[in-house]
Amino acid sequence: MTGETDHSPARLRHARFAIAAVFCAHGAVTGSFATRIPWIQDHAHLSAGTLGLALAFPALGAALAMPLAGRINHRLGARTALRVLLALWTLSLALPSLAPNLVTLCFALFVYGATAGMADVAMNALGVETENRLKRSIMSSLHGMWSVGALLGSAVGTLAAHTGADARLHHLIAALALTAAGLVAVRGVLDLRTDTGGEAPPHFALPPRSALFIGGIGFCAVFAEGASMDWSAVYLRDVLDTDAGLAAASTTAFALTMALARLAGDRVVDRFGAVRTVRAGGVLATAGGLLVVTVRHPAGALAGFGLIGLGIAVVVPLAFAAAARSGPAPAQAIAGVATITYTSGLIAPSAIGAVADATSLVVSFGLVTLLAFALILGATVLRQRPVAAGASDADRDEPAAVRP
Repeated sequence: MTGETDHSPARLRHARFAIAAVFCAHGAVTGSFATRIPWIQDHAHLSAGTLGLALAFPALGAALAMPLAGRINHRLGARTALRVLLALWTLSLALPSLAPNLVTLCFALFVYGATAGMADVAMNALGVETENRLKRSIMSSLHGMWSVGALLGSAVGTLAAHTGADARLHHLIAALALTAAGLVAVRGVLDLRTDTGGEAPPHFALPPRSALFIGGIGFCAVFAEGASMDWSAVYLRDVLDTDAGLAAASTTAFALTMALARLAGDRVVDRFGAVRTVRAGGVLATAGGLLVVTVRHPAGALAGFGLIGLGIAVVVPLAFAAAARSGPAPAQAIAGVATITYTSGLIAPSAIGAVADATSLVVSFGLVTLLAFALILGATVLRQRPVAAGASDADRDEPAAVRP
């Protein structure tokens, strides 16, 4: 990547804060949407099964659009591409709550997912480039800022749900505010461009074989994240018969633990290593899932969703970093793993709905618990390759930051 030549410590610190603000704005859209899903379900007159069908359309939109992000970035440069894609994503928040029926909701969620996926790829790619220039790990804290944004968005959404506010007005105001904030934040990110003589990236970047298992670990974590973000409020309302305000608070509890764990994640990984951190997280997430499906009390469910968020928090940042060192083509590996992981998050809500329609939401979150347990078994795929023959186990389990 070429373009901006000012890599002074002050400029890089400013760029780090700017890309962190972008992650925050992106997360706020997700939090704002997730807390009002019960309102959207009622407004469009949907059952759990038809809601699950509608929530498959973000996955379809993302799967078709995410591979285009590389081409857009190549043509426009990192900063301009991020500015355009982030604005499209924040504005798309206003669409789902306007839909009066299943068909229009599916179309709105297709656009929502497409813009989410492209903006996500663009900001993560720029985050990795910023990390490389800083020569230290920042990806966990960047994803922590995404969770802070999701927490802020869900907190406002919880308040709106508790007061009975119309989600159409809530989401319109939030979309405009987040678009303005995002445009200001993007002004400070690194202005990087692909060499003009370089070949344009392929339309679809499949991950190399070495990154497939990394993508699988990311798949499990993001599936649990997507399921919890989009269905926790519905779970408390329908299974535990809580009011709308308390149901929405489950999303806030989940986002809060995700934010705290990710903000502290870089230091934890530096001390204990990627494998041990993900294994411990898998234990916590599994315990949280068991609480959700076995305890028939709102407090138990809230604690369970909080533990799931705490346990899976750092998996995705570590997956991106591991992908970057998994083979000779880091950019292709990152793009491929991003497609696997984030498509998982968009598939998860519809899969949860389908299982719930066939059985129950309790069984659906039993599936989430099994995927959380898979993190314990599969954590070794994030182990860093030894840098020299005879390297110790501790050397192989170094922090998963992208090293210079």
